[in-house]
Amino acid sequence: MQQEPPHLPTGSSTRPPAFTLQRPGPNHLVVALAGSWTLHAHPPAPADLLAALDETVHHLGFACDGLEHWDTRLLIFLAAILETAGQRHIDVDRAGLPPGVRRLLTLSEAVPEQVTYSPQGRDFLPTRIGRCVLALIGQSREVATFAGEILLALLALLAGKKPFKPQDFLYFIQNCGIGSLPIVSLIAVLVGVILSFVGAVQLQMFGAQIYVANLVGLGMVLEMGALMSGVIIAGRIGASYAAQLGTMQVNEEIDALRTMGISPVGFLVLPRILALMLMLPLLCVYADIMGILGGSVIGVAMLDLSLVEYLEQTRKTIQLYQFGQGILKASVFGVLIGFAGCLRGMQCGRSALAVGEATTSAVVTSIVLIVVSDSFITYLLYR
Repeated sequence: MQQEPPHLPTGSSTRPPAFTLQRPGPNHLVVALAGSWTLHAHPPAPADLLAALDETVHHLGFACDGLEHWDTRLLIFLAAILETAGQRHIDVDRAGLPPGVRRLLTLSEAVPEQVTYSPQGRDFLPTRIGRCVLALIGQSREVATFAGEILLALLALLAGKKPFKPQDFLYFIQNCGIGSLPIVSLIAVLVGVILSFVGAVQLQMFGAQIYVANLVGLGMVLEMGALMSGVIIAGRIGASYAAQLGTMQVNEEIDALRTMGISPVGFLVLPRILALMLMLPLLCVYADIMGILGGSVIGVAMLDLSLVEYLEQTRKTIQLYQFGQGILKASVFGVLIGFAGCLRGMQCGRSALAVGEATTSAVVTSIVLIVVSDSFITYLLYR
């Protein structure tokens, strides 16, 4: 980059770079720069100037009345002078330098120093335990605060306010509902085939092939339909929510919403959670049906059962309240997936690495919550 002072007359000759030292006071040194300080010129070495910065100099200034052109050559020269002045605790006045030079020097000095972290493996066991406890307390506080904000946004919605746009809510419904049908269909059919095949191998030994329909039907309705739908949505939608909100954190869009007085939880989080809570039970019912149809493939192809006989045995086995249990689990899974995905997204840092970590954490947290809540609900229903 080359600069030309506005006071330079047009057509003036270019002089070689040079500097002179002036002593306006006993402890004051002024460096007068002249000529063209560019990469094509041969500037003087800063040794004479560095030698003049002895213990008698307490203040250093610059004068650039004779400076014609400059680029990074001048910046390199000045950086060496400023570094030496800082080491010798000399007060530097940069007011005499061109504004562009001052800005570039400030920018070069604003680079943050690399921070090195000591490995935690060298810490004592009580120290690590204390850090884990403090981290757990902090995370618990964040979870409680986030849940309270969601509850307040939900109460505002029930009171007649509109914290989010209906168009956004319909988009989330389409994304996590209709958009998830292909992958849910594939996984549900394969799970039904696996359950039917495993059951057929054992039941054929006793001549009870017809009960494969009972095994597949009850397995899909009570457990596998809701569980597999939840895991699929956790990987597809939960990770998407975390990545979306994490990217908004990086771009400071969530801070902009708070500045405008808009609640990010009501505007961004609540429609996502409500969409999952409504659509995951429907996906669960769809997965139950597709799993039963997948099991019928093995029943008809391997066990010489007719399709009508297989479906009739399934109808006699499954009760309506058993469908309700699966739908209840799916509703809980939807809330947990949306909560975990949005929480990790809102907790995301300000870098691309943080977005990736938030996405991974959202999927892991969602699956853990799904398994734990599934075990707890099953225990409550069958104790």
